[in-house]
Amino acid sequence: MSGCPGIRGQAPGLAWQCSSMGGLSAALCLSWALALVGAHPLGHGGHGNKTVGPWHHLGSEPPANSTELMQRCADEEGFDAVTLDEAGTMVFFKGSLVWKGFTGAAEPIKDSWPEIQGPVDAALRIHYHDHPEGLHDNVLLFQGKRVWAYHEGRLRLGYPKLIQEEFPGIPADLDAAVECHPKECPSETIVFFQGSRAFTYDLRTKAMKQRAWPAISNCTAAVRWLERYYCFQGIRFLRFNPLRGDVPPRYPLDARDYFMHCPGRGHGRESQKNATLWGILDACSGRPFPAFSSDDPGRIYAFRGGHYFRVDSVRDGLHAWLLNHTWSGLEGEVDAAFNWADKLYFIQGSQVTIYRSEHGYSRVEGYPRPLVEELGVSQADAAFTCPHSSVLHVIQGSQLQSIDLHQSPRRPGPPQLLPHPHVDSAICTTKGVFLFVGADFHQYQDVAQLSAATVSAPAQNTAAVFFRCSPSGAPHPPPRGGHHPRDHPQ
Repeated sequence: MSGCPGIRGQAPGLAWQCSSMGGLSAALCLSWALALVGAHPLGHGGHGNKTVGPWHHLGSEPPANSTELMQRCADEEGFDAVTLDEAGTMVFFKGSLVWKGFTGAAEPIKDSWPEIQGPVDAALRIHYHDHPEGLHDNVLLFQGKRVWAYHEGRLRLGYPKLIQEEFPGIPADLDAAVECHPKECPSETIVFFQGSRAFTYDLRTKAMKQRAWPAISNCTAAVRWLERYYCFQGIRFLRFNPLRGDVPPRYPLDARDYFMHCPGRGHGRESQKNATLWGILDACSGRPFPAFSSDDPGRIYAFRGGHYFRVDSVRDGLHAWLLNHTWSGLEGEVDAAFNWADKLYFIQGSQVTIYRSEHGYSRVEGYPRPLVEELGVSQADAAFTCPHSSVLHVIQGSQLQSIDLHQSPRRPGPPQLLPHPHVDSAICTTKGVFLFVGADFHQYQDVAQLSAATVSAPAQNTAAVFFRCSPSGAPHPPPRGGHHPRDHPQ
């Protein structure tokens, strides 16, 4: 996006495609795949045994003068529907055709969903663990009065159904649909669009409400991507708030600059020439991350160079985002970060800033403030809390100190010596405690095992396990033109 600030005024970059897990045993790979993907708020899934890398959106590129590419990039109409499928690939529907990924070639819709000839009115990937018929992580396709439900490309038993039967009160002949997840909406909700009207449907209570959202009327397609909500109006799109229906400044934007590869379009190509910037923002480069953070719902963040990666969202694409994309007003390097009581704490030098996480992050009034006043320590190389615990563990140099966050004033306990002279960052999940040192991490069963350790746990490669990079960890070259990390709608 032109004018988007990056590191010290440079254009932002991101991580490029990592090709495989590699270098670890099959058991460890499987364990981590389940641990990381299973923690994703969208659940886990995939098409059978198909391997899907973080940049599966970048598929084979059709010739620049091909008829189907011209159809995809046409000035008029835009798409009938947009969704992510069960494997996290973004799917675009238009007429009887479907495009899979940002650069994939056109395919007939019936090749993947033989029961539907096209066109599709609306589409969404549903996230609802409690659905009695197991619709969690299914793709729903709407056409006329009916809705089809697919899991791993197969039509579910009992479908298609009437839309009124599946979603009482929702009209037929929809224009768009998208699901709003908990933490972003008060409950599991689907937002439906028909002409100038918007409807919200609570999946648990089955309550339907019509909304007056003039800013996002006439959506021809809608999609949730990496916790952001987009309404397409022909070939242009808006980002909108799924609770209020408002739109931030600078929209609408052209989808051809952000969601697909179209010849002669896109931004940020000059940043491809900056090798230093690529290294900083390439998750596969082997450079250390100054901070990691995890929270109780399973979100995992990695911080470096004024940007962050959502590690647990790897199946929906691995991207570097500016900090203020999620935490308004937050800039610069993050030294340490930790989660507690539905809040995320950022330590930067001698200061700490706190953001509430419910329904999107908002900064707590009065912050940043001195770290020593908040936690009783003057600085931190790493900090972490374990799931459902109020004890904060702070690492400085080779020492570990614990702080009871319920205590007032907060004061660190006696220091304990670690078998590591220095730690870059740390997290604690249900799988244990992870200390990140350089390009590697060391895993401990829990804090007690870490505190008692006299020698460090075996080193494992961070890029390979957390980011599914190749064994060498070498950065991959940027994709050709078109869709570019700088182009991500903020």
